[in-house]
Amino acid sequence: MSSNTQKPVLILGGSGVVGSLAARTLRRLHPTLPIVIGGRDLARAEAVARELGHAEATRVDLERADLGQPASRAYGAIAMFVKDDSLRSLRYAQSQGAAYLGISTGLFEVAPEVAYFIHQPGRSAVLLDSSWLAGAATLATLHFAREFQSLETIEIAAVLDEQDLGGPAALADVTRQAAATQSTLLLEQGRWRWVDVASSSRTVRGVDGSEVQVQPYALLDPASLAAATDAKSIRFDLRVGMSAARRRGEPFSTEFIIELEGTRKDGTRGRVRHEVSHPAGQAPVTAMGVAVGLERLLGLVGGAPAAPGLYLPETLIEPEHLVRRLQDIGTRFHRA
Repeated sequence: MSSNTQKPVLILGGSGVVGSLAARTLRRLHPTLPIVIGGRDLARAEAVARELGHAEATRVDLERADLGQPASRAYGAIAMFVKDDSLRSLRYAQSQGAAYLGISTGLFEVAPEVAYFIHQPGRSAVLLDSSWLAGAATLATLHFAREFQSLETIEIAAVLDEQDLGGPAALADVTRQAAATQSTLLLEQGRWRWVDVASSSRTVRGVDGSEVQVQPYALLDPASLAAATDAKSIRFDLRVGMSAARRRGEPFSTEFIIELEGTRKDGTRGRVRHEVSHPAGQAPVTAMGVAVGLERLLGLVGGAPAAPGLYLPETLIEPEHLVRRLQDIGTRFHRA
């Protein structure tokens, strides 16, 4: 085991809805990994740490360069479940040589993180994990894409139930990104285009057969998939509204639909549709995505700890590994 894996993982926002679930997921996968729950409310962080076992709590101050941490403290990785507008958390990780994972940065906000990395490229492994549900959509798409020799079109449509926005930090992310992105970036016939969100909506068939109107949403998934597949047209769309499960009178679910079109390995043309859903909503899927990102960064699975570098989920994590992890927690994969 690398020395990095013996240092604790700091989960900033680890007492929130998704952050605490990610901590529990990581603990289940790696029972001896030391974890520190960081937040502004120390009592809440301590409650999560007690539940986890082999964990501590710390009060985090994002107004300070050292995040309010003791000088003697050393972390192996830092996971951010809140939007850090100052990026002091990234700078702190770089100062320690700790791996860094963030999930709250929109497509239009990545430039500062990229610039900070470029200026200190040898300090930290930085995972830009701000794709849909922390890599779940991109990696599932790449998993399904392996039946194709070449892809022409990738279309992903996700439904986020309005009752499933998570805690205040998650709600702030959705609100901020929706307000800031009247236009977003799509790949159309090999060209990147900024399109007006409102006028570029489309209607898809939901997982229950109903018609659902979705709009382009500014996440990293299209850029990741373009680089990984050479598909000519790629879009990611979102609807915030009633999920299929809630239409049936059940608690909210999360769901996304992946449609792929291209040339199969046997030379025939084809279009396939895969439906991915979880009956407990987006939180368990996001939590697993983060846990898988952290275990890979630390070298707990899949090889040695990630070397300093700038990463997207698909450049670190085998798609099949995340799909198996998601299946283990009840995520449903259905080829329609």
